[in-house]
Amino acid sequence: MSAQSLLPPLTFLNVILAALPVIVILYLMVGRHWGGSKAGIAGWGTAVLVSIIFFGAGGKLLLVAWGKAILLSLFVLYIIWMALLLYHTVNEAGVIDAIGREMPALAQDKPAQALLIAWIFGSFIQGATGFGVPAAIVAPLLVGMGFAPSTAVAMGLIGHAWAVTFGSLGSSFLTLIATTGLPGEVLAGPSALLLAVGGFGCGLSVLWLAGGKTAVRRRGLFLLSMSIIMGAAQWAIAAIGLWTVAAFGAGITGLIAAILYFTKISGNRAGSNFNLRRLTIAFYPYFLLIIVIVLGRIIIKDALNGVILNYDFPEVATRFGWRVAAGPGRSVSLFGHAGALLLYASLLIFAWYRTKSRHWQADDASSGLNLQHYSGRVIWRKTRKGWVKPTIGVYSLVAMALTMQHAGMTQMLAETLSANTGPIFPLISPFIGALGAFMTGSNTNSNVVFGQLQQGTAVALHLSVPLILAAQTAGAAIGSIFAPAKVIVGSSTVPGADDGEVLKLATAYGLTIVFVIGALVFLVGRF
Repeated sequence: MSAQSLLPPLTFLNVILAALPVIVILYLMVGRHWGGSKAGIAGWGTAVLVSIIFFGAGGKLLLVAWGKAILLSLFVLYIIWMALLLYHTVNEAGVIDAIGREMPALAQDKPAQALLIAWIFGSFIQGATGFGVPAAIVAPLLVGMGFAPSTAVAMGLIGHAWAVTFGSLGSSFLTLIATTGLPGEVLAGPSALLLAVGGFGCGLSVLWLAGGKTAVRRRGLFLLSMSIIMGAAQWAIAAIGLWTVAAFGAGITGLIAAILYFTKISGNRAGSNFNLRRLTIAFYPYFLLIIVIVLGRIIIKDALNGVILNYDFPEVATRFGWRVAAGPGRSVSLFGHAGALLLYASLLIFAWYRTKSRHWQADDASSGLNLQHYSGRVIWRKTRKGWVKPTIGVYSLVAMALTMQHAGMTQMLAETLSANTGPIFPLISPFIGALGAFMTGSNTNSNVVFGQLQQGTAVALHLSVPLILAAQTAGAAIGSIFAPAKVIVGSSTVPGADDGEVLKLATAYGLTIVFVIGALVFLVGRF
């Protein structure tokens, strides 16, 4: 019996019903300006109703889907929770502000400063923290350098987007692995290569916004060189399995290369205000993070993975006969997960800064940090507050996606796409990822909502599944540029920024980059 015969008839109405949860989310987030957590709950509720009434789902099937959603959400949220803890641990010490003060002093001309702050520094912040933080930090710095508020926010949104998939300590990429079931080793290479192309596009867009053709002529060679260096670094780190630090590694490699270029190579030497010592001190916690992750991922990996959370789920079926086989849910290593490594690093960094704060002297301010009021209570309060919306949003979207999958709704959408797009699907694939990021404000959520759909369509069309999934996550990364939720975050720290103008700029540049990625996937897919 074919898969299609196990589903309701492939009619226009049934296809619309299968897509209705996604349509609801899109309408609520874009049309009604709802947040991801509220819209996710509505989308989940829609998926439940449609699956019961029209696709034959029963109570057992729904409970299995929601049980698997708990494990999959925990896998994703473990990273998000601890990445937020790390961010507040270093931010309360003044680390990010210290880096932001030193970076503009490296170069004298505005195009180079724009690349340093919006693109290179923004990519580093995305690799280390993410969650909209880069745009919020970068945009005020650009305004202080003389850029118009709306342009500064757009540059901040565009500059770091290529690092989103492997940023936030790899949360989006790990989500893609979790939702599709494919090994990271298979997905990492093509994803990193497409994102490297996106990285050049992001840098070029920042440079064009900074000064048009004149800026491109003046700093185009620097842009190309740094694109190769950072793109190669991200690919190499991802290829050896260190997905959680791939974007972080690319960002810090770019920072080191830029420092060497402007202090040793360029005829236009770094400004007199640049202080390498202060910058190096600010990077200490990230050096510690690298050590913890390398230890946890390579040297003591087996010892940390001794306790695994998992559960075996029974086979379930709809009344039409669509079946999901029995099997385990997503496993979570309690002590070896990327989130656990972030927790260890955060605790070590906190202990170090807390010890220094007890002996803080007035002349210690020369380090560029501020530890006079460093408080674990403040860090914990801010971290806990930041957990609420991501937790609700991620679980509701994961539960929606697994409800759709178990009811056969995702399969119906995949069959529809394969029947109606055919050979041009590779061109469309990154736009689907971008749509998911646009409507949910997150590469992670886009991978949850559309990862299985893209995978099923690629299988139906006999396309390279790793390539199509790479297009999904690369398109979602770039699509986050013009997600309304991220536009609002970026504008929140810049008085005078016009959300409408920012969205217009971000959409124009973002869609252009997505099209280039789609064209590349289309060409590669033909060979």
